[in-house]
Amino acid sequence: MQLNVITVDLEEWFVAEALSRRFPFEEWPNLTSTVVTNARRLLRLFDRKDARATWFVLGWVAEQHPELIGEINAAGHEIGCHSYRHTKVTDMTPEDFRRDTERALAAIHAAVGFRPTGYRAPSWSIDSSIGWAFEILADLGFQYDSSIFPIKHDLYGMPDGPRQLFRMALKDGGFLYEMPASTIRILGRNLPVGGGGYLRHSPYWYSSSMIRKLNSLDRPAIVYIHPWETDPSSPRVKGLSAIQKFRTYGSTSTLMAKLGRLLDEFEFATMADYIKYVTRQKIGFERN
Repeated sequence: MQLNVITVDLEEWFVAEALSRRFPFEEWPNLTSTVVTNARRLLRLFDRKDARATWFVLGWVAEQHPELIGEINAAGHEIGCHSYRHTKVTDMTPEDFRRDTERALAAIHAAVGFRPTGYRAPSWSIDSSIGWAFEILADLGFQYDSSIFPIKHDLYGMPDGPRQLFRMALKDGGFLYEMPASTIRILGRNLPVGGGGYLRHSPYWYSSSMIRKLNSLDRPAIVYIHPWETDPSSPRVKGLSAIQKFRTYGSTSTLMAKLGRLLDEFEFATMADYIKYVTRQKIGFERN
């Protein structure tokens, strides 16, 4: 059976891209926190289904709730890094990015006693215009990145980016594995599959059939979720546009059921374990 990958971007509800500009970083400690309750809901589901995920942890969350990161690690899941304060990489200088990532690593290390080797940028915000980010990640000891989304979107995307795992050669002779978000190519366009709002808003039959299509091509589905997406009672923010409401609150009452069905139907692994499996099989890393 084809292995797939399940990932969680461990962050608070108020860092969602549609809300991020409404809540300055300085206000975060005063906002209602839901991340522990929602993360534990996911932990219980994963335990029932005997599934292990990669949790890309926001450094600020690790500082606020180190016990939660310890629980996730103790349950056998992989711990990755999701930046410190969820600032898009395209909005940072190389120096800012390095400082933010180092601070996140320090916070995660303090919580679990080691530094993660996998990274995912906030809002899929690494693209071809900031190749320096990959160099910095490798320099900081990361072995893989999962920040490229090869689609065209109003908030993010790298439409001509790689669509499957590949080994990225870097300037200093080093390398970094890149695991982009999943897409299916239809009529010359890359369509997103199996994550975030694309999973929440799609009927189950569609997500399932697209994952089976990927697997028939010997490619994994990279499923990604946020804890706040499992919470129908997430705090409501006034003054949002219709599209912001849809992206933030839509279909949150159905995600857990869909996720449970996916865990029953498909085989999932952590991202690190999938990369190890592929490299042991000596499968090529094509960029297409």
